[in-house]
Amino acid sequence: MRDVNGGGCVLDIDAAAVTESIAEWIRTAVTERVRRKGIVVGLSGGVDSSVVAALCMRALGAGRVLGLLMPETESSGDSLVLGRLAADSLGMATEVEDVGPMLDASGCYQRRDDAIRTIVPEYGDGCKCKLVLADVLNTAAYQISYLVVEDPDGDQHRYRLTAESYLAIVAANNFKQRARKMLEYYYADRLNYAVAGTPNRLEYDQGFFVKNGDGSADVKPIAHLYKTQVYQLAAYLGIPDEIRCRAATTDTYSLPQTQEEFYFILPYHKMDLCLWGRDNGIGAEETARLTQLSPAAVEKVYRIIDAKRSATSWLHDPPLPRAAEL
Repeated sequence: MRDVNGGGCVLDIDAAAVTESIAEWIRTAVTERVRRKGIVVGLSGGVDSSVVAALCMRALGAGRVLGLLMPETESSGDSLVLGRLAADSLGMATEVEDVGPMLDASGCYQRRDDAIRTIVPEYGDGCKCKLVLADVLNTAAYQISYLVVEDPDGDQHRYRLTAESYLAIVAANNFKQRARKMLEYYYADRLNYAVAGTPNRLEYDQGFFVKNGDGSADVKPIAHLYKTQVYQLAAYLGIPDEIRCRAATTDTYSLPQTQEEFYFILPYHKMDLCLWGRDNGIGAEETARLTQLSPAAVEKVYRIIDAKRSATSWLHDPPLPRAAEL
């Protein structure tokens, strides 16, 4: 992970300077642009939300930042524990909202399970699931998702999805992100606060968010930073080791699921370097050296980056108004 001249990592940053720059930006954005008294941050127990919370505390102070913890029926227990740990380490006020009853009432779990049963009729009580991508780097397979089901005995099986079943499963699961965002805006409206978004550059660029769900926010302080750089800020800001050492997860399905197997195909540090290489016109041979991938694999990742940018560009767009005719 060294640069083309053999120096430091190409993604190294001056964490102190970046922290101060972002904190100043948050102060200006919240108080002058959005014109709110403070900010709400949804805490997932991951490094991104923890860093955003720390930056908001730097910018606005403890009395003007609220951390919102929003577990649901299928959340990992670690998420709530680590979210509390982040808040406690920062001295941040928190509220806890169990999103499970809201999701149950909306039919989130039932709709998803009904969609799964079109592929796995026996799916029911005691079963768990997740979606995973095909291993496109080591095979000629297309980048499609498979359903992994764990039965009550702990045995796992993988199934090919139809387009209809895949879309139905994802649509139902997206209730989770949208329900959480609804609660964030409830607290923001009640307190006259803004809402912070927590996507890093990799997630933001590649469309790894739900429109009007976790993609909705008033400010997105780290959307310009690669995940590798977010980890550098986490170390500088004193985010607890338990959070910094946790693997990046989606915490969305009932089975444990990494972001790599669900969406990005590579560990974040390699995906960051491929995205940096694509953004800076670096050839596949040089990026291959940086990532320890083959040039052919880098070329494939470049194509996937371009494809996801194209396919998810609409997620970044505001609603399209019909212009008045003159």
